[in-house]
Amino acid sequence: MFLAKGWKDYKLLDTGEGEKLENWNGYILRRPDPQAIWKKEKPNLWNKADAYYIRSSLGGGSWEFKKKLPERWMVSYEGLVFIVRPTGFKHTGIFPEQAANWVFMADKIKKAQKEISVLNLFAYTGAATLACIQAGAHVTHVDAAKSMVAWAKENAAASKLAEKPQRYIVDDCLKFVLREQRRGSRYDAILMDPPSYGRGVDGQVWKLEENLFELVEQSAMLLSDQPLFFIINSYTTGLGPSVTKNMLELTVGKMHKGSTQADELGLPVEDSKLVLPCGSTARWHA
Repeated sequence: MFLAKGWKDYKLLDTGEGEKLENWNGYILRRPDPQAIWKKEKPNLWNKADAYYIRSSLGGGSWEFKKKLPERWMVSYEGLVFIVRPTGFKHTGIFPEQAANWVFMADKIKKAQKEISVLNLFAYTGAATLACIQAGAHVTHVDAAKSMVAWAKENAAASKLAEKPQRYIVDDCLKFVLREQRRGSRYDAILMDPPSYGRGVDGQVWKLEENLFELVEQSAMLLSDQPLFFIINSYTTGLGPSVTKNMLELTVGKMHKGSTQADELGLPVEDSKLVLPCGSTARWHA
């Protein structure tokens, strides 16, 4: 398991009975988590939640606030600053388990001893983008949601990285990749965090099981002659690490020498032996 370590502004306080209890820089949130099917270890802690997310039987859900919280606040990780905001889909703008990948990518970029170009697809609010920029890479950040790209730019400004080499694109990821092929563009590293289901800028329907392999295959053609890494994240239930690992082996692995590892991402629970599994990651690297 790839463990997310080094957090000071975030703590996973407890898990169980389909929920997780988190401290986001002083504000305690209670959110659903379908993986946490065991009993809660610290039941007395849960009444300290400042807000909790309630699922609706009609889909989606809403937040209930026990006290007034700021509309947004900041958390930091190793010099990076992120804006946290509870959204209507239970998310906060940050997936803290991804810190395991931020550290991995930053280490590869720093050790490369050359200028590295990174393509970040389905880049969301830009945490991985900023980790790569901070390490010295030039990053192209692509997401179909204009609001998420705007949020990513705010995170860059909060992290004092807005003047570093970067570009932000609002576009359908596959369409962008195909255009980059025609332009002859090349990248030293690629990462992607595709959703299970979504719609592109022009309303194109994205279904992970139907569209992911084509995207990986086409994206692999954008790699430079000496690529550094290719990462696929997945939060889709039933799509295990071995599935995305096989995709990388059949694409990047056939084109370039290197190795591929895949495993679950995990968040250690505070003062516990438990680790909460949070999706999976497959990594090809030189």
